[in-house]
Amino acid sequence: MAALAWATFMGCAAPKPPCVETRAAIDGAAAPKPDAKLTALFEEEWQNTLRDDPEYATLLGDKRYARAWRDESPAAYERRKASAEALAARLAQIDRAHLAPSDRDNYEIFRLKQEEERASLRLGLHYFALNQREGVQTANQIADTVDFQTEGDYRDWLARLTAFPLRVEQTIALLREAIAKKLVHPRVVMERVTAQLDRQIVDSPEQSPFFKPFRTMASTIPPRMADELRSEAKRAVTGHIVPAFRKFKAFFVNEYLPATTAEVGAWQWPNGEELYRFDIRRHTTTDLSADQIHETGLAEVKRVREEMNAIVKKVGFQGDLAAFFTYLRQDPKFYYKTPEELFDGYASIVKRIEPRLVRVFRTLPRMPFGLEAIPANVAPDTTTAYYRQPAEDGSRAGTYFVNLYKPEARPKWEMMALSVHEAVPGHHLQIALAMEQTNVPAFRKHGFFTAFIEGWALYSESLGEEMELYDDPYAKFGQLTYDMWRSVRLVVDTGMHAKRWNRERAIAYFRDNAPKAELDIINEIDRYVIMPGQALAYKIGQLKLIELRRRATQKLGARFDLRAFHDVALRSGAVPLSILERNVDAWVAEQQGR
Repeated sequence: MAALAWATFMGCAAPKPPCVETRAAIDGAAAPKPDAKLTALFEEEWQNTLRDDPEYATLLGDKRYARAWRDESPAAYERRKASAEALAARLAQIDRAHLAPSDRDNYEIFRLKQEEERASLRLGLHYFALNQREGVQTANQIADTVDFQTEGDYRDWLARLTAFPLRVEQTIALLREAIAKKLVHPRVVMERVTAQLDRQIVDSPEQSPFFKPFRTMASTIPPRMADELRSEAKRAVTGHIVPAFRKFKAFFVNEYLPATTAEVGAWQWPNGEELYRFDIRRHTTTDLSADQIHETGLAEVKRVREEMNAIVKKVGFQGDLAAFFTYLRQDPKFYYKTPEELFDGYASIVKRIEPRLVRVFRTLPRMPFGLEAIPANVAPDTTTAYYRQPAEDGSRAGTYFVNLYKPEARPKWEMMALSVHEAVPGHHLQIALAMEQTNVPAFRKHGFFTAFIEGWALYSESLGEEMELYDDPYAKFGQLTYDMWRSVRLVVDTGMHAKRWNRERAIAYFRDNAPKAELDIINEIDRYVIMPGQALAYKIGQLKLIELRRRATQKLGARFDLRAFHDVALRSGAVPLSILERNVDAWVAEQQGR
């Protein structure tokens, strides 16, 4: 499918309708002079991050390391441990008490991220280097983030093709250590990887996903040069990519799969209880326990079920909620027949959302976003949709990826809430605004706190009401379905990883409480299996935003301005929930003092 893109709003045209500011307008105010030593440390470490992770640099549009892969060898991780300890020592030498307020926030966030990195390396999270969603078998996808325009762009990719066998060797060595330490994913999810590897072992080089950049080359490349580059790519795929995958598959089938576990859950790892506590803390940025989160989930499931039952009555359905779920899953009128129709349906929805953003937002990003199909080689094993951030230099827009595999399993009633979450005013609006900040260090522009980012996107789904997007009961039920989905996550994630639920119990609980298709439910549960704690962040972050909005409304009364509240929530980029709360409370106090 061709990518579709629609520009977001920019600038201010007139007093009426309400002026929509850009991020630059907000960041233009004078700020205290930053601490030079701290600023230098931030920049040095940011450059180290890009150098250490060439694929991440490529994602951001930085081409300096576009010929290399990240070093995944065990030795590389030992070096990273040493570097993390040295960085912690340097950071401790800076006296936070003497910093300006803005630098204190930067220091606090930077220190938290570095503590997480050290803990992650100590606990061995890097040993989970492969799963059904990502790993060496999906490494070709980095090419989709590159704007291939010059001969150098193509030769950089050729260099990566040639270097790929080393990346595979490193991954095998790392996974062998993982096997020895019993830090492996369960068999039920890892069995999916075999078919993904098979799709990389092609008979013809043109069939390889790694060959994709050479299928339709940029018009800036002369025909003779294009033919030469294609020939080199074919040789690289035949001589490097396919043999590397053959070797990896042999290791995977003969060594890794036999070492996988029959049960699911972090509890079965040697340090599973500690590891899950860490996962909860880093993803939610709270000290909530698994038991507390489980109980919150049960309460939220109960609340959403009551709202769902009200809609069942509203539409006059004769039957209980379970029967209504079956009706939504099975009636053909709720589904498109072809991938093309499904894609066009998403495109229509996105066009409808954008003009309504000004109703609830004062500040919108300059960066546009596009709509694109999830690559076919991973679509059967991944979720309904996801978002990819834009390149920092503006060379690539943000991308809202949608799953077109089996359109008969992709209901229409969920598409609006999904688009609000993944595109605008969810992920794209928040992440693009964060990247467009001019008065924060680079690590803050690209900061990733799951509770904030995913909590914001889930909170955004509720804004569909104020934007008048849920104009029929089924679309509203779709939004409730997504709220239920994230509520269920609190129960099944803690259930599997802390309370020793098996996979079948988690699937059944999901099925009993949400009308999502069976394919989606299984893919979702299997995602939680390999990403402990990550799914908790959505609902925990959403509940904090709802709490802060309610508190601000109660304290400010008629003076509460929703558009200003959203500015406050978003202007610092992704931050821990404690800092978000501090920012909102300070804004409320400021408004009260006027």
